[in-house]
Amino acid sequence: MNILITSAGKRVSLIEMFQKELAIIEASSKVMTTDATPSLSAACQISDQFFKVPRIDSGDYLNIMLDICRDHDIKLLIPTIDTELLTLSENRDSFAKIGTQVVVSDADFVKKCRDKRVIHRFFESHNVRVAAEFDKNRYKLPMFVKPADGSRSEETYIIKEEYQIKERLIAEDRFMFLEYLDLEIYDEYTCDLYYTKNGILRCVVPRKRIEVRDGEVNKGLTKNNILVSFIKERIGNIEGVRGCLTVQFFKEKNGDGIIGIEVNPRFGGGFPLTYLSGANYIKWILEEYLLNIEIGDKFDSWENNLLMLRYDKEVLVHGYKG
Repeated sequence: MNILITSAGKRVSLIEMFQKELAIIEASSKVMTTDATPSLSAACQISDQFFKVPRIDSGDYLNIMLDICRDHDIKLLIPTIDTELLTLSENRDSFAKIGTQVVVSDADFVKKCRDKRVIHRFFESHNVRVAAEFDKNRYKLPMFVKPADGSRSEETYIIKEEYQIKERLIAEDRFMFLEYLDLEIYDEYTCDLYYTKNGILRCVVPRKRIEVRDGEVNKGLTKNNILVSFIKERIGNIEGVRGCLTVQFFKEKNGDGIIGIEVNPRFGGGFPLTYLSGANYIKWILEEYLLNIEIGDKFDSWENNLLMLRYDKEVLVHGYKG
């Protein structure tokens, strides 16, 4: 029952959580990892075995991943970065033929998540308000600019003055000019959602983003608030969606106004807080995909107001010859 987690990078906590939960099911099973530079990946160093793989835009990526899964009896593959999701989703059947289940949503939904304009339309179709997008000839300052195909908060800008609008932001259609959502008025949340194999929402854990570093939550707080019922009501069942989704919302500090921002159909960097609050998505994945146990009723018994404060910790590699 070996598991392979892709693009492990710094996801030490996620690897350790999978190791802990997998050992309960079968002590001899291993949690393995991949990375483009595994010798410099802390998560790869603490995994049971790691493999160097090319980047997703390499023509060899898919065949190498299939070979790893076949040669090392991988039963479950867990992708962790946006760029790999579509390729792995489109090739789920190829992995299934060698006995590997890929925990990823259907390709149609993954494509929606990769385009922030399309995911805005998805939100609106589910009666979720989104930040207004301005015409580039008629906008209101301040505004927020981000690429429709971006990730990890890269190339995002808060524009307060005209001189800050660079020519390429106007010239390149990929950049969206959006309504500015003032953090004096709104709190920002990342919500971890768990969907069963059948696309049924089982659990919602909103995490208030107190401090973010490199696009990942560094300080977060679980909050059992209106977002839970809001999400269950509007996106409780989504065809073709499975596993963990991270969905971003802005919620009014002094009201119930909610605005949908984006969806990432994978484990987010702040997931350890959700796991430690008692929402054990990892256990549910192992039960569903490895043990064929049907996941039952909705789960709401996670710890509210649990604060996570992250810090850096060393992983030492002795005799490194890189």
